[in-house]
Amino acid sequence: MFRKKGGKKTPKISTASLPDIVFMLLFFFMVVTVMRETEQLVNVKYPKATELQKLEKKSLVSSIYIGKPTPKYTEKFGTAPRIQLNDAFADKEDIISFIQDERSQLDEKLQNKMTTSLKVDQDVKMGIITDVKKELRKAGALKINYSAVQRGGDN
Repeated sequence: MFRKKGGKKTPKISTASLPDIVFMLLFFFMVVTVMRETEQLVNVKYPKATELQKLEKKSLVSSIYIGKPTPKYTEKFGTAPRIQLNDAFADKEDIISFIQDERSQLDEKLQNKMTTSLKVDQDVKMGIITDVKKELRKAGALKINYSAVQRGGDN
C-alpha cells in the first residue's frame, strides 16, 4: 500500500458498480447475437464454385433447402430429396404460399427486393430444382440465389 503524508491509507476501489457493468455487457451480447432461425431437416453439402458474391441484406433473403432428410427423419420420410421451408418439410405446391408469407413480413417498399436463396445438396437431381423454380416463377419471386462454397485453388 502507498501511504500518503500523515499516515492515511488510500481507500479501496469500490466494486459497487461492477454488477452494473456486467449486466450491461450481458444485455449488449443478448441484443447483438443472432440465433439460428431454422433447424435444418435436410442434409446439404453445398456445391463448389469460383465466382461467388456475398448477400448483403440477410433480412431480405428467404431460404429453401433441398436435400436428403437427416438421419433423424429418414425412417419417416425416406431418403429421397425433400424440400424444407422454414422448420418443416413441404411439397412444391406450398412454395407459393411460403413466398407470400415471407413477403407479407417485409416492409412494402422492400417486398420487390426479396431474394430467394436455394440451398441445394450437390447430389440432388435437377428435376426437383426445376420444379421449385417453376413455382417461384408463379409466385413472382424472380430473384434467385444459389448457395455454394468457395472452390479451392487445386481445381
